[in-house]
Amino acid sequence: MAKLQVAIDLLKTEDAIALATKVAPYIDIIELGTPLIKSEGLRAITAMKKAFPDKKVFADFKTADAGALEAEMAFQAGADYITILGSVDDATIAGAVAKAKEYNKGVVVDTIGIPDRVKRAQEVIELGVEFVELHAGLDEQAKDGYSIQVLIDEAARAGVPVSIAGGVNLSSIEAVKNSGAVVAVAGGAIYGAEDPAAAAKALKVALSAA
Repeated sequence: MAKLQVAIDLLKTEDAIALATKVAPYIDIIELGTPLIKSEGLRAITAMKKAFPDKKVFADFKTADAGALEAEMAFQAGADYITILGSVDDATIAGAVAKAKEYNKGVVVDTIGIPDRVKRAQEVIELGVEFVELHAGLDEQAKDGYSIQVLIDEAARAGVPVSIAGGVNLSSIEAVKNSGAVVAVAGGAIYGAEDPAAAAKALKVALSAA
């Protein structure tokens, strides 16, 4: 069954933990967004893992270089996953994967900005990453004509473990699940909802439905 990941794009650790507390019963992976980590630093990761030791904590570093070093920083702070940009040299990804094996953690490759996400996903999975995030960033989503269906179709074609991030909501969650994605990443659909707990629950129920 696909897992549900909440992407927390807030700027304060306290706000992120407050949101995570509301939605924790319904999610599997807590993602600390890049803006949060840039704003609060590694302490945000440590605080989140301390607050939710039974959840997977996902540090969205979007690392572009020094993969082993940044992976170790994230894992020592308490992260279970770190993201490496798919556009980087394979050596950066391989370095992070090697460090992940030392810590029994995982590396996720983020395909944001890559023209052929499917091809890159198939390439990097061979380097030992946990899964590949088929990701349309906020700026891409804001373009006229954007549809999450692009990511859903890519997931179905990829043939490797992928997550989908880029407009996952209650309207798209069934198609995301049927695409074969191993993780559905919801951001604004949860943290932007009037009742984040209810929104997370509805997504989890839909994702878990037979």
